[in-house]
Amino acid sequence: MTHPHGTPNAGQVTLSLVVPVFNEEDSLDGFLLRIQQVFEREALIDLELVFVNDGSTDATLERLLQRQQSDSRLRIVDLSRNFGKEAALSAGLHTASGQIVVPIDVDLQDPPEVILQMIERWREGFEVVLGHRISRRSDTWAKQTSAHWFYRLHNRIAEQPLPEDVGDFRLMDRCVVDALLTLPESRRFMKGLFAWVGFRTTHVEYERPERVTGKSKFNGWRLWNFALEGITSFSTEPLRVWTYLGALVSLVSFAFAMFIVVRTLIYGIDLPGYASLMVAVTFLGGLQLIGIGVLGEYLGRTYIEAKRRPVFLVRRIYDPKD
Repeated sequence: MTHPHGTPNAGQVTLSLVVPVFNEEDSLDGFLLRIQQVFEREALIDLELVFVNDGSTDATLERLLQRQQSDSRLRIVDLSRNFGKEAALSAGLHTASGQIVVPIDVDLQDPPEVILQMIERWREGFEVVLGHRISRRSDTWAKQTSAHWFYRLHNRIAEQPLPEDVGDFRLMDRCVVDALLTLPESRRFMKGLFAWVGFRTTHVEYERPERVTGKSKFNGWRLWNFALEGITSFSTEPLRVWTYLGALVSLVSFAFAMFIVVRTLIYGIDLPGYASLMVAVTFLGGLQLIGIGVLGEYLGRTYIEAKRRPVFLVRRIYDPKD
């Protein structure tokens, strides 16, 4: 099987690992050692390591610069401030020069050994090879449950479904990366963008281990906002729901009004009103506020996109070839 451009996926290949880092000084040495162990005997793979320093406030940048002196494969993209992982990942994709590109976290929960399996599938002709987690035992119960329901909700309302239990860890051919770089969004939900561009896709399965060092930067609040970002980026169904909900509430209100009229005409009894009125007012007021909030999410996205600000700003790129 051949590459989409007509050249065989055999022989020498340049692999770029895109590694966003934020305050990961304690994780770098273990990660680089593991990478060295995995790829030191792979003569057909020319490795490039693109680290994106996302505004770290610890010694992450200094550690990377020290390692770069002894390892010319390291390229370091130093962003001007903390822009978030999605922006850092975008910066890494812009910088990576490899024929194939793999985003990977420095915490080693995505085992580098799996990349070799991904490359084998790429050599078969696939342009995207997903890393599919066969178990989320390393995650808390709350994170497992929330992730399950997020995927179910998102895939039910979005036109382009997300593959479940798949993160950013995947192999992408250069043609896929080039397609991603043409997308103009300022607010970027990368999992959705990865799925949206398509291309010929397969997956490899792996068991996700515990994080080796450090701790996750994603707390419950950030995960909640991340989920909202994903849903509002790829579906307008939340807006449409309020049209149907408004029609349903109006229908129920009309039916209740007719009931009061008929009751009064037949029995001559007024329905006691204060408690029922307060319930109705507060209920409808709550619905209106929620609807305004949903509308505000989309309006806010439109407002940010209309400014056309760049996704990230680079302070400096440290390239050992310069």
